[in-house]
Amino acid sequence: MKKKTFLTVIFLGSLLLAFLYAKPTYAKESSLSGVGEVELKGYKEDHSIIRDPENPKVEVDPGESPQTQGDLRIDFVPKLNFSTVMISDENATFPVNAQLFHGSTSARGNFVQVSDYRDDATGWTLQVRQENQFKHATKVGAELKGAVISFDQTWANSSRDLAKAPTVSKEVIRMSNVGETYNLAVAQSGKGSGTWSIVFGASKENHNERPNTLKIRKDGSGKEIIDPIFKKPVYTNGAVTLSVPGATEKESGAYSTVLTWVLAELP
Repeated sequence: MKKKTFLTVIFLGSLLLAFLYAKPTYAKESSLSGVGEVELKGYKEDHSIIRDPENPKVEVDPGESPQTQGDLRIDFVPKLNFSTVMISDENATFPVNAQLFHGSTSARGNFVQVSDYRDDATGWTLQVRQENQFKHATKVGAELKGAVISFDQTWANSSRDLAKAPTVSKEVIRMSNVGETYNLAVAQSGKGSGTWSIVFGASKENHNERPNTLKIRKDGSGKEIIDPIFKKPVYTNGAVTLSVPGATEKESGAYSTVLTWVLAELP
């Protein structure tokens, strides 16, 4: 039976080698050889370790995130914040805020971190589902009808052999149907072992031959916006966007939705 892990959010691979060796003993005219044994145990990284999606050998601190448990798990999911925008009667598309980190690591594309340390790598699939439309924080019944979250420029990265990377969509994933589940990445049998980042967009600093999708976010007067938690400039990430039809009735105030991230075993 396929096992699925659900995570709902409001909006260097190595081996440990243990050697067991019996030292040979010798008689004057005869000898007795001992038996050499080796036990290989797969390294299972702690779920609290989050990797820089562009430099996966580097640990980073993106702040708290909901996680799942087990040898196949979700270590990190992004908190998608589309910031404060002006009400418009025109069709509009808004980029998400890029991922920031505590410490010296620069802004990155938003990402999900998946770890698979099962003894039998049968594969997995990572999916996402929007449970409801963006709803107003205080006004009952007010929602952004027709609003669509899109994921683009998707890629996978790890310190493991990239030839064993999960497959990601080369097309834009438009979550146009609320309640529908969308595939973000699929690791076939024998692939996706270890820790992997499924990344949307990239910074100009990346060495992965990915186009830069990040820009400094500025306020109406052209001044850089500083994030109050990370104490760093806010960047936009054009790889994750929210499209809102101009004809949609809009009210001033905060809106939010609920996303469910699904990690399922294969087959």
